[in-house]
Amino acid sequence: MATHTVIPGDDIYGPGSYIDKEPIPVPQDARRVFEYLAKTTPGFTQDQRHWDNVTFNGRPEPSIPGPIKAPVVAAALHAMCGVVANEIVEDRDSQKQSSEQAKVSVNTDHAAIWMGSIFTPYINGTDVQDLFKAKKLDALFEKDLEHGWMGSFMNLRTTAIYKTATPGVWYQLHGSLDAPPVLRSMGMDPEYPAKTPREAYEYIASHVEKWTADELEMHNVRNGFCGEICYTPDGWRKTEMGKRLAEHPLINYKRQSHAIPTPPTPFPSRIGSSDRRPLAGVKVVELVRIIAGPVIGNTLAAFGADVIRVGCDKLRDLNVLQLSLNTGKRTIDLDLNNPKDKQRLHDLLQDADVFVQGFRPKTIARKGFGLNDLLSLAGTRGKGIVYVEENAFGPDGIFHERPGWQQIGDAASGSSYVTGRSLGYTDGTSVLPPLPISDMTTGLLGALGTMLALRDRARTGGSYHVLSSLVAADEIALRPEIGLYSPEVVAKNVETFKWGTMEPSQYVTEVLNLVMDGWKRVFPEHLTPGTEASFMVGFEESVWGKMEMLKPVVKIGDEAVSPRWETPTVPNCGQDKGITWL
Repeated sequence: MATHTVIPGDDIYGPGSYIDKEPIPVPQDARRVFEYLAKTTPGFTQDQRHWDNVTFNGRPEPSIPGPIKAPVVAAALHAMCGVVANEIVEDRDSQKQSSEQAKVSVNTDHAAIWMGSIFTPYINGTDVQDLFKAKKLDALFEKDLEHGWMGSFMNLRTTAIYKTATPGVWYQLHGSLDAPPVLRSMGMDPEYPAKTPREAYEYIASHVEKWTADELEMHNVRNGFCGEICYTPDGWRKTEMGKRLAEHPLINYKRQSHAIPTPPTPFPSRIGSSDRRPLAGVKVVELVRIIAGPVIGNTLAAFGADVIRVGCDKLRDLNVLQLSLNTGKRTIDLDLNNPKDKQRLHDLLQDADVFVQGFRPKTIARKGFGLNDLLSLAGTRGKGIVYVEENAFGPDGIFHERPGWQQIGDAASGSSYVTGRSLGYTDGTSVLPPLPISDMTTGLLGALGTMLALRDRARTGGSYHVLSSLVAADEIALRPEIGLYSPEVVAKNVETFKWGTMEPSQYVTEVLNLVMDGWKRVFPEHLTPGTEASFMVGFEESVWGKMEMLKPVVKIGDEAVSPRWETPTVPNCGQDKGITWL
């Protein structure tokens, strides 16, 4: 394993940051991080036989802007999913795999591109990123799930990072896909006639800079809005919420000992099915939006689970996300304010193995789908359930119920601050990390926790609670055990990829657009369907016609077991052109 030494980076990336003393090639670094996470994750196998089956390959240099090693962490987590998959396969087949069958391989460049996978699909040969640039994406969708939200510059720039009246402190404002109430509460006009995104940003900035960071924080807490101070890494760790979150493991799954005992639940029989993927026959119902929650189901579907995504077309979502994150799923439209639809969800859950939900705990509990509701169901039917949640701040603590999105994790953890410092800012200016890192990593953490829980349920019975947190998903990459890239490595990376300008005003899709341009300059073969080195997989027919999208990252030696999607992506809410998917 590669030797790893860090030095304090307080003067470079801010208080509480740690920089690699010497650069380590990315694949070797991923192996090192894999072993660190494997050793520190409760419930993860310590059997060296399984660890020895894991290999990493890829370019030695990092593939995203900035000093944060998010792809290294993601590559390690994908490999951990592969290890658990092999354990499940051995349990299901009642025999050990050969070392060749059980080989788990991860390409670290693939893991990096996976973090931007929402912009990788092709529709009938046309690149989705090109459609985004040409403002032609909306033409793909018969049903506009955004309800016009992206058409307003004021809406777009309500979610951005702003200077406050507190010296050296910036604040992540967030519109939560419903910007007008946030703007009105702060004395702004949601209908301000901004002609450009820059005009909208400057108008909002002129109001935000009159507030101190603490005033903004209390204002949002009082009104139930989303937002967060852009902490330094050390600043976050010293908060009471930071201390509370640090008490929990990164991959957080626990058997619910207070629930009605249920016996071991074997994985479904494969009789009559040729599908040997580890989760074949496992039923997953997910009630999610945006990225983190859908990534959980998307990952489980690749490992063979039957995933049913429950949506409501009255709730806003980003149209583009369904082009990648619904691959391998079925979808249905249910409004939980409607008694009949609520009963339909209850019916879907009667025989479900996994329930994934991405709403605040008390909100979902009021609808009858909280953790204890599902544990009661499991006890009544005599078969345990895995209850999976993703949120911003973790399983408990004073911020547990606060709303949160990707940008909140970036701000709270210190990721936005560190990114700003890496871009040369020394006045506290904070900038979004270059990809939806916290969203994608949170989804992967949730999927890994779910696989561990399903393995344990089959072996020892019971029901399980899995929780993945946006802030924790970001914070892991800022720990000294992971380390940050030095300014020299970051500068060389900029020279290679020629990344575009990143600044506090940008929305996540705008930053991702810059990253995609860099990837296409340096390794277009990975993103182009049909090339020998392509990471893409295709479906000849879908609702949108011929589609190509990014393959699952992890590969397992036995191809019959290796993750893959059997069906193309489908629209949210189960409807498009009169087709009902469930």
